[in-house]
Amino acid sequence: MCGIIGYIGHRKASEVILAGLRRLEYRGYDSAGIATLDGKIRVIKDVGKIDEIHKKKNFLQLEGNMGIGHTRWATHGGVTPQNAHPHSDCSGKIFVIHNGVIENFEKLKEELLSAGHRFTSETDTELVAHLIEDARKKEKDFGKAFEKAVGRLTGSWSLVVMAEGEQAIYLSRNGPPLVMGVGKGEMICASDVAALLEYTNQAIFLEDGDRAEMHKDGFVVFGKDGKKVARKVHAINWTAQMAQKDGYPHFMIKEINEQQSKVREALAADVSEAVGLLKNQSSIAVVASGSSYHAGLVFKLAMHRLLGASCEVAYASEYPYLRTGKEKVVVAISQSGETADTLAAVRLAKKDKAKIIAITNVVGSSLYREADARVVIGAGPELSVVATKSFTCQLAVLTKIAISLAGKSALAGELAALSWEIERLASRSNEIKKIASALAKRRDFFFIGRSYSYPVALEGALKLKEITYLHAEAYAAGELKHGPLSLLDKEVVVVALAPSDESLPKTASNIQECKARNATLLVLSDSEELLSKSALSFRMPPCSQLASPILYSIPLQMLAYYMAVELGRDPDKPRNLAKSVTVE
Repeated sequence: MCGIIGYIGHRKASEVILAGLRRLEYRGYDSAGIATLDGKIRVIKDVGKIDEIHKKKNFLQLEGNMGIGHTRWATHGGVTPQNAHPHSDCSGKIFVIHNGVIENFEKLKEELLSAGHRFTSETDTELVAHLIEDARKKEKDFGKAFEKAVGRLTGSWSLVVMAEGEQAIYLSRNGPPLVMGVGKGEMICASDVAALLEYTNQAIFLEDGDRAEMHKDGFVVFGKDGKKVARKVHAINWTAQMAQKDGYPHFMIKEINEQQSKVREALAADVSEAVGLLKNQSSIAVVASGSSYHAGLVFKLAMHRLLGASCEVAYASEYPYLRTGKEKVVVAISQSGETADTLAAVRLAKKDKAKIIAITNVVGSSLYREADARVVIGAGPELSVVATKSFTCQLAVLTKIAISLAGKSALAGELAALSWEIERLASRSNEIKKIASALAKRRDFFFIGRSYSYPVALEGALKLKEITYLHAEAYAAGELKHGPLSLLDKEVVVVALAPSDESLPKTASNIQECKARNATLLVLSDSEELLSKSALSFRMPPCSQLASPILYSIPLQMLAYYMAVELGRDPDKPRNLAKSVTVE
């Protein structure tokens, strides 16, 4: 959730850290701060956006070639300058930044207060600086003191620590992601590879229980047992340019437009490992959260329709209460590969001896490393908080898996034209802008669909509520008459997804039910008859059922984007949300 970065090398640290924090803004945050060492450690931090704080206080006045920086998403304590990171000990010589939640915070804080320590914030993070300070009374070696302090913690954390008199940055990971970048005469660490790419594409993903020390000329990693351990260096095939807006006003609209090429690349992904594990499995479990969960629902339908296979899809956060312990294969879907709920579900499934298939966007991520088989969706860096290209790339690889398992390679041809159709849909942005303008003053939205369109309706409602802050919910179209129809009137917008498949006649009846209750209708369909009867409409290309979830997602993404812009919202950084949810 929080953005973390640390640097040691030959460059001006504040410049590297400020640039890195800007690349991590998509994670969501409420305050930010930077500390650098130049003989003494100096800190600048405050509430607000990075550029607002920089304009007011000038981060670049901080000198030195070693430093740490942080964007905070509040857990313990309110949004105040005192609660912003970095945090220090009583002496003001040890500074800590942290992502996660320290669960035994209250108990340890009471102990430290009784020993005379003075706290200046409400955060659980500050505790770590005081624990290190306390440990140094008996341990002269800073690394050993850091190890002892970390050993007293329970909960989840990524910790990055620096201290006066130390020419090293100290790291610990237990849950939230932490990756080191290996450069020439410099080292950098961050909560996401996006912050490293300008300096190196050589990345080491720390594992749970790891501690590490970064020096300007290298690093050392210690495993759970405290002994030195080798960790694989991954070559990341993303570039710094991929993480730029390239003239677009927001990352979200850039990433919507990238789907033409990215879905094509996803359809070329190697799914053989996943197919090998799923072959002849009669019962399959899928765990995911948010948009990834909706992709899982499409996979469930494809597996049922193409193979007659039973495939249960669970929110990862609910999996602990739903699992039977008899699952043989679990498909885990996570864009970042670091989603805490999904990783927790995977670890439970592994205890039950299940095999894990990872569907992820990040090579070397926690999910990637823990899985028995992997499919990399190839969406490239996605910097907007909301999922767009990662969602459609997930749909592409999951559909390919289902087709491959069914042995129906001819169906793959139905997906071949997707790239062209996505480009045509994205080029019709002016039509969506007009619809967005017409609907921007409305406050209530229902999204409806049947069969493959129902998960897409769920995704469309999620996109709209995420970035416009309007009320939006989705229903299987046939469920309206079982209660929700009572809410319809002329102020409610019903967005109906109605491709010409076997569900169309019943969906058309549901649309008429909404029209009879004076709801404002927006229909997305290739049926001329339905389009002609709707107050607002968007003509979709005829397509196969397997292709429809991807194609119908595109205008819904654009609708959410242009409505957010119309309302003056920031579609890249919606309030209260973070890109990678690393706490349960």
